[in-house]
Amino acid sequence: MKMKPLPLLKGRLRCAARTGLAGTAAALLLAGCMVGPDYHRPQVATPVAYRELPGWTQAAPSEAAPRSDWWTGFHDPMLDQLEPLVSVSNQTVRLDYYNYQEALAEVREARSGLFPTIGVTSSATRSGNSATIANAGALEGDVSWAPDLWGQVRRTIEERAANAQATEAMLAYATLSEQVTLAIAVINLRTSDANIDLLEKTVKAYEGYLRVIGDQDEAGTIPPSDLILARTQLESARSSLIALQVSRARYAHAIAVLVGRNPEDLDVGRISALPVLPDVPVSVPSTLLQRRPDIATAERQMAEANAAIGVAVSAYYPTITLSGMEGLAESPLSGLLHAANYVWSLGAAASQSIFDGGLRSADVDATKAAYNGAVANYRNTVLTAFQNVEDDFASLRILAQQSQVLDGAVRDAARGAEIALNEYQAGTVDYTTVATAQTAQLSLQQTALSVEQERLVASATLLGDLGGGWSADQLHDPRGAHAANRMQVSQVEPSLAARKQSEPVVTAGATSGQ
Repeated sequence: MKMKPLPLLKGRLRCAARTGLAGTAAALLLAGCMVGPDYHRPQVATPVAYRELPGWTQAAPSEAAPRSDWWTGFHDPMLDQLEPLVSVSNQTVRLDYYNYQEALAEVREARSGLFPTIGVTSSATRSGNSATIANAGALEGDVSWAPDLWGQVRRTIEERAANAQATEAMLAYATLSEQVTLAIAVINLRTSDANIDLLEKTVKAYEGYLRVIGDQDEAGTIPPSDLILARTQLESARSSLIALQVSRARYAHAIAVLVGRNPEDLDVGRISALPVLPDVPVSVPSTLLQRRPDIATAERQMAEANAAIGVAVSAYYPTITLSGMEGLAESPLSGLLHAANYVWSLGAAASQSIFDGGLRSADVDATKAAYNGAVANYRNTVLTAFQNVEDDFASLRILAQQSQVLDGAVRDAARGAEIALNEYQAGTVDYTTVATAQTAQLSLQQTALSVEQERLVASATLLGDLGGGWSADQLHDPRGAHAANRMQVSQVEPSLAARKQSEPVVTAGATSGQ
């Protein structure tokens, strides 16, 4: 009865078919076959241009990507000082760094399967009876090698190399994410300082108003309610000023943790000026696939899942092991090194599972499903990346319009508060009109600060969503010999030598005059 080949094995023996039956054995020993599908990156649809970009007049399409030190565009001394520390001292980044080192070690572990295992065994015995005593010894070397006939080891190396590259991209993504988080924390801190400065000026102005109204109250020229209203207005402003210290302290503590410091080790000085809105170079959407580390991670995970299919398919094929031994054995021991005592042996063994209850086919189906899931994750990551950038453009466009309107509103409110105060001093209106106008002015000024804060945050987020100057070209291929010794993690490798436990207190920023 003629047996039909397993459906899964059809088309897997193309190496043997090309070399012919006579040369199949030699070809397999020299090169071997690679079962399983070869990896090809799936195509994804990319837009020709960003939809929201034309409404953002600050940006213009170009082929330039943001620089690796993208935070310098904000012209903030604290950012310039602290951002480089993220890749060195941030503990989230360090965790991903050691995950990457582990992945590199796993690649080297897989590569060891390509080489034979060599061992040396020596023994010595002493035995005898009442009449004689004899010494015996042996010195043997043995070699064992399982040729990678079907590519299981090479597919495993391919799988783990792709995993190492995915882990390296995760490291870049973690670094970029923490850097963006630090930039946002500094922006929020600067906004708190600007709000504190605004409220301090407001409190000082209200204190002046209260002194004037107090004098008028003593003279009996105003109703008592004006004094109470002025005092209430001042106390409310003082309360708001105190409350801002809570958020400022939290931002300062968050900044310290992001650079790997205890909060008490980082003295964050006060600068009331907000950072500058940066110019962001924006390239065509297709380059986003190359410049986002999270997309690179998803793409390398696809390659890893694809290689895993080949590893699973190789289980259908027999495992062949070659072994050899040579050495010396002699009794008595004094003649051990004589040529006449030389011994050797050669052998080969083959094993293959005949029935496994569907285990191998289930493994193959599972790896195929995992690959299809990785493809879906990759395409969703790409779509999400485009969504992120479009959201950032929309935010910047709309917030710029809102900021322009608020500028006019703040000017009108300041003028209205000035007129109301003059009219009150002329006796034509009561103090309620003044308080209402001043409250409206303060509210609009705080809203304008909040909008500027949102614009800065959206700019930092956009720089991160565009990749922050990173490129997939920076990924290393860990499959080469001694690759781990040559490998460096571009701008995101934490330097263990730079991290010292006895670090001095760092002062970030400058304290403004009070």
